[in-house]
Amino acid sequence: MIDDSMIVAGIDIGKTWLDIACHPSGLALRVTNTPADHARLIDWLHAQGAGRIGLEASGGYERGVAAALRDAGFEVAVLQPRQVRAFALFRLKLAKSDRLDAALIARCTAELDEVRAAPDPQLEPLAEHLRLIEQLEADLARTRTRAEAYRTPRLQRALAREADRLARRVKAELLLLGKAVGAIADLARRMALIESVQGIGRRTALTLVILMPELGRLNRAEVASLAGLAPFDRDSGHYRGQRRIAGGRHRVRRALYAAALPASFRWNPALVDSYKRLRANGKNHKQALTACARKLLTFANAVLARGSQWTHADNGC
Repeated sequence: MIDDSMIVAGIDIGKTWLDIACHPSGLALRVTNTPADHARLIDWLHAQGAGRIGLEASGGYERGVAAALRDAGFEVAVLQPRQVRAFALFRLKLAKSDRLDAALIARCTAELDEVRAAPDPQLEPLAEHLRLIEQLEADLARTRTRAEAYRTPRLQRALAREADRLARRVKAELLLLGKAVGAIADLARRMALIESVQGIGRRTALTLVILMPELGRLNRAEVASLAGLAPFDRDSGHYRGQRRIAGGRHRVRRALYAAALPASFRWNPALVDSYKRLRANGKNHKQALTACARKLLTFANAVLARGSQWTHADNGC
């Protein structure tokens, strides 16, 4: 929690409007979500003496104002929607409007013990490129699924052409993204180390380099939790519930899960053994595969932590 003397502002983000509220003064402002009004907002926040600014992640509409606020020297906290919802429930706040949400975000921000460091600016355009690739992959999967439901030859040919076009586009964009990452020395080094792990290919390595910059600086439990691959306890009294994974960065988890499937059946001997052992001990396919995905992440974290490529001796990481 910050010092009571610091003014905190909360911003409710919209595509068109920004609603701002200060805590504890309660002063409010509404401006458009445009660069011109971002400058007006910054001047107003300076006039209020605000030091920390909180805003809720809103599908990308927050990026412009967050960057402008950081450039102006403010401490910016980007909150997850679930944090704000949980805080509203804790405060028993049921009423909802843009102005009320801004005040709620301000109070929630004031309660934070610390604010995460700003993301590396060189990763932002790469993350945007990766998001496009993921969307193209989703379009490709939908087109292939759709094609299975059609029997008219003309429509089948049209959908086959569309699937082929999307597949070629995905391949081309992956090549371009790989070149962009390879042009940055530090990122190229990290990608080469991650790709040295048996079972991790270029697609997964790009995801880890771009979306998990913390790899190599955290321990195995922390990276597993960050990726949403750490099983959490579900115990109460005499009840011992089944451990389940939850939260984390779902895009990273999805990439690791996709890589773990072939790796645990063919490409990585350590994962092949782990998968067979887990299945023999009564784990179902999904549980065993999730454990293998977590192990792949552990391998990647280990090679980055020490700065040398993966070897068979790392199987016990």
